[in-house]
Amino acid sequence: MLKIAMLSTGEEVLHGDIVDTNASWLSERFFQHGFPLTKRSTVGDTFSGLVEELLMLSFNSDVVVVNGGLGPTSDDLSTEAAASAAEVELELSPVWMERLQQFFMARGMKMPESNRKQAMLPKGSVLIDNPIGTACGFKMLINDCVFYFTPGVPSEFKRMVSEQIIPDLQRSYSEVAGLDCGKLYTFGTSESGLSDTLDKLQLPDGYQLGYRSYLPFIEVKLFGPKGDLDTRLKLMQLIFKLIEPNVVSIDQPMNEYVGQLIAERKQSISLAERSTHGSLANWLHANPDAQAYCGHGWVLGSQVAIGAENGDVLAETLALAGATKDKCATDIALVSGRLIDNSFTVALATPEGEWGQVLTFNRRFTREDQQTLITTVCVDMLRRYLSQKTMFASYSSLKREKEMHVPRSIIG
Repeated sequence: MLKIAMLSTGEEVLHGDIVDTNASWLSERFFQHGFPLTKRSTVGDTFSGLVEELLMLSFNSDVVVVNGGLGPTSDDLSTEAAASAAEVELELSPVWMERLQQFFMARGMKMPESNRKQAMLPKGSVLIDNPIGTACGFKMLINDCVFYFTPGVPSEFKRMVSEQIIPDLQRSYSEVAGLDCGKLYTFGTSESGLSDTLDKLQLPDGYQLGYRSYLPFIEVKLFGPKGDLDTRLKLMQLIFKLIEPNVVSIDQPMNEYVGQLIAERKQSISLAERSTHGSLANWLHANPDAQAYCGHGWVLGSQVAIGAENGDVLAETLALAGATKDKCATDIALVSGRLIDNSFTVALATPEGEWGQVLTFNRRFTREDQQTLITTVCVDMLRRYLSQKTMFASYSSLKREKEMHVPRSIIG
């Protein structure tokens, strides 16, 4: 098995000033192509620290991807450290020097002298093109280990990995077969709950499950041999049946799937938001399919009175949903009610009737996380209505205090 490592560089990564999204992205991409990482490490912007880490990785790895430190400033040390670790000199790359000059000339600028540093590469290295930036990458050997050096800018890094590094690995290690990945997006359950249900499955050789948890979703991933479509689909169907109550979309994010449902049903939607503070509108308008069916709506402050009936917050929210639907002349109205202590209400008004529920957080969340969860509950109600599913779901982090369905025949 190939030993593949990734080294992320930079004080801002090491000290948590920025999240290392490049590392997680590379891990997923390499795994799907049959090149799983065996190690990830991070080192700051010190020359000795970089050289030491490069040497350690070269003794214990077959392939290493180094990310960052290829810029023009004094703290960009990856190239110099690579040359030192390999005990070679730096030499000017005429090809990249010309590219740099053309880059600045095309923008009507004179190339700063500091950018010359980006054309100095370790002797014997092979240039890796960067079509959209000034920092080229390069490939070289250090103690018989293959190193790929890449810039830290995500757009540049991802393009170079996808278009050049992965194809180069596939040529060098042609016996490695890639993987296909099926994803089920779940909401309202826990990673341990999913694991208890799914880890008992006896999967065929070459197949394995993975989980990715991030508020408000948990992705269940099925990895299997590339091209084995029939087996993968049968396994996906089996997994879906086991966790169906919490599956909100398959092989696409929830917002894309709900946007497609909205476009298929062609029903206009209005919003009234109290506890979601505009995030529902932002979600709806951010999706091209959904945006086309957006009607009027409003965001209400917590102190705005709308005529609560005897302090019944569910009745208040249902009344707001019905009024929003009528006043905005839309087919559907989606409403987030007030957040009082740890409880909130959501309601949906439709041509067939109205649905509303009161839910309580059963553990502590930040205000931002509460808003995210309430927004997702609202969208899940919409998804359930549009796909003709049971309207009231069970959520592990929420307790349902009350629910109500008012058929159109009663509303009049």
